[in-house]
Amino acid sequence: MSTKKSKSLFKKAQTLISGGVNSPVRAFKAVGGDPLFISHAKGSKLTDVDGNSYIDYVLSWGPLILGHAPKKVIEAVTEAAAKGTSFGAPNPYEVTLAELIVAAYPSMDKVRFVNSGTEATMSAIRVARGFTKRDKIIKFEGCYHGHADGLLAKAGSGAATLGVPTSPGVPQSYAMNTITVPFNDITALKNVIEKEGENIACLILEPIVGNIGCVIPRDGFLAEIRELTQKHGIVLIFDEVMTGFRAAYGGAQELFNIKPDMTCLGKVIGGGLPVGAYGGKREIMSLISPEGPVYQAGTLSGNPVAMSAGIATLNIIRKSGFYEKLNETAKTLEYGLNDAAKKANSKVKIYRVGSMMCQYFTDKEVIDWPTAASCDTQKFANYFRGMLTGGIYLPPSQFEAFFLSAAHKKIDIERTVNMSYKVLKSIR
Repeated sequence: MSTKKSKSLFKKAQTLISGGVNSPVRAFKAVGGDPLFISHAKGSKLTDVDGNSYIDYVLSWGPLILGHAPKKVIEAVTEAAAKGTSFGAPNPYEVTLAELIVAAYPSMDKVRFVNSGTEATMSAIRVARGFTKRDKIIKFEGCYHGHADGLLAKAGSGAATLGVPTSPGVPQSYAMNTITVPFNDITALKNVIEKEGENIACLILEPIVGNIGCVIPRDGFLAEIRELTQKHGIVLIFDEVMTGFRAAYGGAQELFNIKPDMTCLGKVIGGGLPVGAYGGKREIMSLISPEGPVYQAGTLSGNPVAMSAGIATLNIIRKSGFYEKLNETAKTLEYGLNDAAKKANSKVKIYRVGSMMCQYFTDKEVIDWPTAASCDTQKFANYFRGMLTGGIYLPPSQFEAFFLSAAHKKIDIERTVNMSYKVLKSIR
């Protein structure tokens, strides 16, 4: 497999772009080799600039639940763009998308659109602080909520992949207001809240931790968090940037029947375009300017192109039977990968929720950041490179979830499972 053009582009990019990439995990540092530069994509397939084709399980890190370039989404985007890409003024699309989101998430009375998941979490925390008039926040180890100052403490995603869970440039005064607790450890959380409850504005978490792979909450864990936060007047924020409209149409909160005070969304609601959103109870959201005193703004927020892509996507995935079919495909892949690992006598743990999953190279149960971090990252790197050579594009990190789309077919799953067996056997 020749990657001559990708190598040349990366070499040039390194002289022009910091690290040669515009998001750290893309650099392939955790898995070795040079990143691929993608020329085009359609359905379940990516094609790089050298003409190599891959079955894609990254899917732009989750938003492409319909696959690449779905016809109806492209038509909607084209129609909207022809009328103007941005107005800096209200447009009808944002009202329609807001209506769809509020209908899907009973915990959200109102929503505000932004341009990324980072903006969504950063803004939600600001509103929670304004609502409670408290400064401190609680987050869980390994949960990644974007790269805002104060949220990079013991973070997942690229921070975990590159071994920098905290970042230089974040003032100590910011870090002092962030309390981190182990995920799935309700006793540790109770101890913190009993001690600091009156100073804590909000607790933010990924209800399914997708930025250290796919870590599932223990039975009752989310319900106990809901009870504790209500008791102490702490705003509970579900970061569903990854799980919203992915774990289920109503997100992880529908799946686990938990109603947070605020929710952050992204990924799927833009249909592959840059977008984010945060929303919640009316009394909290009424504090946002111009209705209230908490300031947040964005020139491109609610732009018609991203909104139209989101509308087209949600109108497809909310149809009856969509999730049942998608999740059945994901289940087939999960079972196939497990069988391949057993046949190859390889120690692998696979966790799946809906159409997102992770394959950990360990024989231990993965329940939090320490157990995820104990996985064999070198073996994963070997596996990643073998799969890539075999035409399977996985996230270039042990600590990232991978995804399926409605475009993935039976033949894609069979090819992936067969290649997984071959690679696992060769690296055993």
